[in-house]
Amino acid sequence: MIREISARDLAAWRADSTAAQPLLLDVREDWEVQLASIAGSLHIPMNLIPLRMSELPDDQPIVTVCHHGVRSFQVGLYLANAGFEQVLSLQGGVEAWANDVDPGMAHY
Repeated sequence: MIREISARDLAAWRADSTAAQPLLLDVREDWEVQLASIAGSLHIPMNLIPLRMSELPDDQPIVTVCHHGVRSFQVGLYLANAGFEQVLSLQGGVEAWANDVDPGMAHY
């Protein structure tokens, strides 16, 4: 099982310059990322994760991101089952990020 992290907790983590920073892995489709995204995210659509998993670091925490947190949770489980040890899923996805952290972000 993987853990979920709230948008506010993720924002606090990213703001902490003393903490090891996570890789934000955005697993949404291209059109979704064009509408709204969290700065600094790596975009790999969910269906390409098995083909591009080698691009992911195994020594850095990974936070998976999608629209509402369902696809990212599934990808997180997939990565954990593949041997990645530090995987979290953004609870509520970019929608929670837009509501709780970045009110200027587009909703869709």
